[in-house]
Amino acid sequence: MRNPLDPAELSAALENVHRAGIPGLFAEVRAGDHVWRGAAGVADVATGRPVTADMRHRVGSITKTFTAAAVLQQVESGQIDLDAPIGRYLPKLVPGERGDAITVRMLINHTSGLAEYLPYAYPSLKGMPVIAETGPQSLDDHRFTRFDPAELIEMGVTAPAVSAPGGAPGVYSNTNYLLLVQLLEQVTGTTAERYITRHVIERAGLRDTAFPAGPYVKGPHSQLYEAWFGMIDPPRDYSVYDMSWVGPSASLISTVADLNRFYGMLLAGEIIGPSSLAQMQRTVPVVSQEGKTIDYGLGLHPMEGPGQGTFWGHGGTVWGGGALAMIRADGERQLAVAVNMQRWNRLDSSGTPQPHPIDDALATLYRVAMYG
Repeated sequence: MRNPLDPAELSAALENVHRAGIPGLFAEVRAGDHVWRGAAGVADVATGRPVTADMRHRVGSITKTFTAAAVLQQVESGQIDLDAPIGRYLPKLVPGERGDAITVRMLINHTSGLAEYLPYAYPSLKGMPVIAETGPQSLDDHRFTRFDPAELIEMGVTAPAVSAPGGAPGVYSNTNYLLLVQLLEQVTGTTAERYITRHVIERAGLRDTAFPAGPYVKGPHSQLYEAWFGMIDPPRDYSVYDMSWVGPSASLISTVADLNRFYGMLLAGEIIGPSSLAQMQRTVPVVSQEGKTIDYGLGLHPMEGPGQGTFWGHGGTVWGGGALAMIRADGERQLAVAVNMQRWNRLDSSGTPQPHPIDDALATLYRVAMYG
C-alpha cells in the first residue's frame, strides 16, 4: 500500500511552526499502519539541546479524557449513575440545592455552572477571562505550592455560578474535574491516580504515561516556556512545577506516541464499551477557556475538518507547555503534537489575543497531518 504520509511535507510543516516562534515541538502522525514522527527546534533555549519526538511532556487537559474514561468504567460497573446528582456521592463538597441539581454528566461535559477555581487560587489571574487585567505573578508564587483539592473545589463551588446547572452553553471549568477525581476516589476506595493508572493507562499499554510524583518530569523532556501574552519576555521556564493546582484533571505526563495509542484504543472500544463511547460523543455547546463556543462531549470533543469527516480528541495546556491529540472518527488518521511554549499571542487594548504567525503555522501542520 502506498504510504499516505509525506515525510518531507510533514517535516517542513513542523519546521515552519518552529520558525514562526515556538522554541521546540514534536509530533507523531498515523495513517493506517504508517507512522511518522518528527521534531523541530530546541528543548532548551540556553543550551540549544534539540527536541526529539520521543520526549515526555506535560499534556494538560488531555488528562480529562483519561479521567472521563475512568468514570465511565465505573458507570459500566454500576458504581456511578451518570444522571445522578453529585450531592448523592459528595454532599459535603457540593451541598444543598446545587448538589441536588448538578449531575455527574454535567460535571463531565462542563454544564454544571460551577465556576473555575483558578482565578481564586492564583490571584494575579483574577481578571480572567478579561486577560488584559491579569498578570503572571501567581505563576511564580505557586511553583512549589501543594494545594489541597478540597480547598480548590470549595473556591469553585462558593464562587458565583457561571450558569444554571444543565444550562446552555456550558462553561469549561477545572472545578468539575476535581470533583470527578473525588467521586472516583469515593467509589473505588483508592486514589484517582492509582485507579486511572491501573485501569486506563495500563489497560491501553502506555509505557511512558504517568502522573507526576513531584514537581519534576522524569525522563527526557523539554523545558516549558510561558510567555503569558507577552507579559513574560523572554518567556520563562516552568518545566519544574508542582501540579497539585490541577491534580488528575490536567497533570498527566505522556508522549505523542502514547497519546495516539490511547485515543486509537479508546475509539476502538478497548478502554470503555461502545455504549459508553457513544455517551462520550454526545456533545453540548460549551464556552472554552479561550472564550470560544465549542461542542463538548464527555471528556472528548469533535474537531471538524474540510470534507474529511470528524476528528475526536482533546487539547491541553500547562504553564509553558501545550499538546493536542486527535483521531478521525474511523480511526484511520491520527495526530499528536506537543509544543514547549504557551500564550504567545499578545493582547490589544481590550484584552483580545492578537493573531500570531504561530497560529497559521499550526493550522497548516494540522491540515497536512490530517489530510496530507
